[in-house]
Amino acid sequence: MRVSSGWKDYELVDCSSGERLERWGDVVLIRPDPQAIWQTPKSHPLWGKAHARYKRSSSGGGRWEIYNSFPKEWKVSYKDLSFKIKPMGFKHTGLFPEQAVNWDFARETIKKSGRDLKVLNLFAYTGGATVACLASNASVVHVDASKGMVLHAKENAAQSHVENGNVRYIVDDCVKFVQREIKRGNKYDIVIMDPPSYGRGPGGEVWKLEERIYQFVELCAKVLSDDPVMFLVNSYTAGLSPAVMQYILGTVLPGKYKGQVISDEIGLEVTSSGLLLPCGASAVWVK
Repeated sequence: MRVSSGWKDYELVDCSSGERLERWGDVVLIRPDPQAIWQTPKSHPLWGKAHARYKRSSSGGGRWEIYNSFPKEWKVSYKDLSFKIKPMGFKHTGLFPEQAVNWDFARETIKKSGRDLKVLNLFAYTGGATVACLASNASVVHVDASKGMVLHAKENAAQSHVENGNVRYIVDDCVKFVQREIKRGNKYDIVIMDPPSYGRGPGGEVWKLEERIYQFVELCAKVLSDDPVMFLVNSYTAGLSPAVMQYILGTVLPGKYKGQVISDEIGLEVTSSGLLLPCGASAVWVK
């Protein structure tokens, strides 16, 4: 499992019985997590001092229960990057801290290339990967179907002082955007995608990951440059293991490009116990 060790403003303090206890800067939150099925004692004192807890509803969805006052939104930093945190619907905070290990991987890949690179970030959410790539002097096209998430990404870029002419923000269905990029002849040296298990585009387009991911990777391979350096796919869908994702990249890309495909779970260390909480899977082709 690949785990980021660079966080200071985020900490997975404990997790048990389907919940995680987290510190986001000075704010302590309790959120559901289906992977934390073990039932160890919730003995850490912060379990009783959380600022808020997200409670699921038996009828679907859920809500935040506020226990102690905290800002409506605040900032956390990861190395030289800065992000806005804000409790939102469906237990989210606007950031997936486990993704820092992929941000670091992308930054190192860009640095090693020694040249100017174009990055296509699909299903880009609030722009963690976008900000990381911009900070490494790559140019980025950031695509997400949610206007609100794209606005959030712009704020993260501004907070990290990488808001410059090297980024384009696109509110669009990712499949349709890539199809148009193919027709326009636009090419990218890096493709990053973090597709949802299920979703809808701005025009009501339905996305089901297991049904669409292979064909979409094939489609995105058509916008790779003649000398690409990375193609990264991340997934939170339980049915897509790291090996399956590795096979997808491994069967689509090697025919034209020389490189290797690696895959693994990504996760977070639980500081109170030393356990590692699985948080998804990533597969990456690298030159």
